[in-house]
Amino acid sequence: MTRIKIFDTTLRDGEQSPGVNLNQLEKLELAKQLERLGVDVMEAGFPASSKGDFDAVKNIAETVKNVSVTGLARAVKSDIDACYEALKNAESPRLHVFIATSPIHMEYKLKKTPDEVIETAVKMVEYGKTKFDQIEWSAEDASRTDLEFLAKIIEKVIDAGATVINLPDTVGYTMPREYGAMFKYIKENVPNIDKVDLSCHCHDDLGMALANSFAAIENGATQVEGTINGIGERAGNASLEEFAVALNIRSDYYPYYSNMVLKEIKRSSDMVSKFTGMVVPGNKAVVGRNAFAHESGIHQDGVLKNASTYEIITPELVGIHSNNLVLGKHSGRHAFKDKINQLGYQLPEEKLKEAFVAFKLLTDRKKEVTDDDLFAILTDIQTDVSNVKRYKLKDFQIQYGSQHIPSATVTLINPHGENVEDTNTGQGSVEALYNTLDNIIDEKTHLTDFQLNSIGQGRDALAEVHVSMTVNDQTVSGRGSAQDVLEAAVQAFLNAVNRAINKAALDAKNN
Repeated sequence: MTRIKIFDTTLRDGEQSPGVNLNQLEKLELAKQLERLGVDVMEAGFPASSKGDFDAVKNIAETVKNVSVTGLARAVKSDIDACYEALKNAESPRLHVFIATSPIHMEYKLKKTPDEVIETAVKMVEYGKTKFDQIEWSAEDASRTDLEFLAKIIEKVIDAGATVINLPDTVGYTMPREYGAMFKYIKENVPNIDKVDLSCHCHDDLGMALANSFAAIENGATQVEGTINGIGERAGNASLEEFAVALNIRSDYYPYYSNMVLKEIKRSSDMVSKFTGMVVPGNKAVVGRNAFAHESGIHQDGVLKNASTYEIITPELVGIHSNNLVLGKHSGRHAFKDKINQLGYQLPEEKLKEAFVAFKLLTDRKKEVTDDDLFAILTDIQTDVSNVKRYKLKDFQIQYGSQHIPSATVTLINPHGENVEDTNTGQGSVEALYNTLDNIIDEKTHLTDFQLNSIGQGRDALAEVHVSMTVNDQTVSGRGSAQDVLEAAVQAFLNAVNRAINKAALDAKNN
């Protein structure tokens, strides 16, 4: 069987999803989880795009060891230099350099002739080769590129030193038969194509990303690019978890396999969803909450008699366990530490103490603490930004009645350590709280999106709130979790504001 390499771009293309804004700690935690998931290549970011992205790529490159880390670069020397500086301490660094090759991109975006594009591509791959052994070259908008020209430029960049050739369906336009035919043409018409891996990168604008990825490997691709949960620009990318599970389930049909650790899929999906605020649809393949639910009486009867009648994927395969009750009120610190290690977290002593305190507070109010609850605590603890002055919630009160206008009183500790309090009203309890917070906080805020979800099931389930907002005209996201919906809403608002304060402090330091 042939191994298909998995190229994960959740941290780069995935972060370009509208409304997604990850900080460096979140990116690092995701990178460590992707390493546990077993991806072969991790695109950590676009180092030349900002100092923050550069630092995040550098931090990831110096931390993860069992995966090749790559950074994206335009066909520009300064971009390649930025990638080198960010990746030079990586265990297995890779440069990912791209240039557009379709007629519409060459004419209107690059304003270059085809010969000039070839010349630029070759020069930049040659330059990259002086710094990197592994170079992935991408033909942006390959699926709308003239095939003869595509074969010509690919041959030349391979001669220049490229080790991987990526042919993306950049705008999600192509149908599976067309996409597969492009790979077949390149395999048959580029004389040195056997020297490189062929890679596919598919967008889901027409819902064809996964089908196109399979069409590519059927026609010679040996690397598949995508993201966890299929997040990404516009309609997103191919979902890597769907690809890996389909490859596993249909091993009778495909003579291919991947090294992805399937039992890490659910945890990876949950972490991406939590950090990005992009909720996984209930009917999402493989990881949606309904993926293993059977409501039809006929289906339920069949599953009870033999699960394979209607269930082709077992929940356990992707890391879903029906009984994940783990700890309770009387569990001690040692048991808590053992459990979080099982979940894949390695916390320093200070963070471990903080997480244990949060766990004990939760057990006072919640009888059964599940993996999902611990996951919420641990991700919040691990990615908490506590090295700058910030706002902290001290107390809040809500007055609400069906015949009365809701009012909220909030007391915060401001970044100067002072108690500040105010009261305001709104059409609902959350609006009253947010209007009050607006009065107290010095920064200019504007809420653009509010999402409420449940962590787990039952009356005592934790509430999780994700917000998108602008703080001093800077777009940020925030999240908060608590047993009380309103407290989670306040924490999400403050989390977003504190993220903005932290980012402004980092920007000022870097400048």
